[in-house]
Amino acid sequence: MKIESTLFRASVLAAALLASQQICAEDQHEDQQPGPFMVFPNPTGLSATFNTAGPIDRSNPFFQKLGTNGRSCDTCHQASDGWTVTPRHIQARFDASKGTDPIFRLNDGSNSPHADVSTIGARRAAYSMLLTKGLIRVGIGIPDTAEFELTGVDDPYHFASAAELSLFRRPLPTANLKFLSTVMWDARETFQDPASPDCIIGTTKCFASVHFDMADQANSATVGHAQAAQPLSQAQRDAIVQFQAGLFTAQVFDSKALYLSAQGAKGGPHFLATQPFYFGINDVVSGDYKSGAPFHSVAITLYDTWTNLAAGHGDEGRAVEARRAVARGQALFNTKSIRIEGVKGLNDDLSVPVLQGTCTTCHDTPNSGNHSIPAPLDIGLTDASRRTPDMPLYQLRNKTTGALIETTDPGRALITGKWKDIGRFKGPILRGLAARAPYFHNGFAADFDAVVDFYNQRFGIGLTEHEKSDLVAFLRTL
Repeated sequence: MKIESTLFRASVLAAALLASQQICAEDQHEDQQPGPFMVFPNPTGLSATFNTAGPIDRSNPFFQKLGTNGRSCDTCHQASDGWTVTPRHIQARFDASKGTDPIFRLNDGSNSPHADVSTIGARRAAYSMLLTKGLIRVGIGIPDTAEFELTGVDDPYHFASAAELSLFRRPLPTANLKFLSTVMWDARETFQDPASPDCIIGTTKCFASVHFDMADQANSATVGHAQAAQPLSQAQRDAIVQFQAGLFTAQVFDSKALYLSAQGAKGGPHFLATQPFYFGINDVVSGDYKSGAPFHSVAITLYDTWTNLAAGHGDEGRAVEARRAVARGQALFNTKSIRIEGVKGLNDDLSVPVLQGTCTTCHDTPNSGNHSIPAPLDIGLTDASRRTPDMPLYQLRNKTTGALIETTDPGRALITGKWKDIGRFKGPILRGLAARAPYFHNGFAADFDAVVDFYNQRFGIGLTEHEKSDLVAFLRTL
């Protein structure tokens, strides 16, 4: 990526911050009631949150300390971080509190629940995964009925065992929930319901409403992460979910392309809030569940009007060229052919060793970028070959065949007990990405360049440097 003029970047960001109210006015649709429009700077520009329910109600249980350790939902889901948390802001909280802010707790914020936190230096070491990658430790044991057993542990923090594996994962955003089909990285809060109309075509797998799932998740998080002494009431659960359901967040300003609603573009949270979603929309396997239309790989259309912009001069010309790059990146995301193989949950489930697809094969929901039905996949992020020294490594043995797998996180398999589910995780909603680095469930990619490099290497796409740059330009604007 080329380094922009320091003076130009500074002047652009200053102008953007001063114009946040202008963004709100320009991005507001006439058919919507005015609501709060919160704007926050991030490394590549500005993100914004729009609340369809009206002014933010700070008395909502989402903001209340309902546990015993001083935490509330917004401890780990900050509006300024796209409704998750990021290392740069976590580090600031550590410095301001000397490591005593409620996010720093032994039950899940530290690398081990037995870590020494007696001094500032000890706390900095104990919470290193949180501080450097924004990772929360999730402790889950291997089910007694699992098809596999633990035969080896290499835990740099000397805690993990079959009774409780230490799994380091990023908190998912509590915004854009309208587009959710799967709750939690390992889908452990995605419940089946035989009476539900939301069923995967050709199967008996029917799923409860996302409201039901999220209500249960709110309670689990409060009892677990916040260490509440008793479960939430149904009224508290519903209030939290209703609050989250009104939140839409997305990038509104890019330091290169500038305003993301300029020249007919549709960036920002207001347009996002109007986008349709239902179970199975544009499904890659069975087509659209409601309309019957076949899957269409052109799932993201936010920047169609930027495809053939006329050239400009000076700063205006630079913005136009940046917008052209965004449009090219969008086209690559929709149409660049990818040879998909070795993906558990896709190739094996479909009995198709090689599938010619695109990025939207796995990010099929129009203009939000998640998968429109529950479909956790293993793309290789937890393979031993990609392990970093700060991650535990687990050796698992198939009880029937004796086969061995080494993984940093068994993922979905710890919920189902199934050998085939090792390493499977859901893909997140892609909007608001710029506010919430690092990326993937384990923070494997520090920035957009690393994300693109991972996919290019994993699937042998053969992207040119120009194509990589265009894809990064596009991802920055989501």
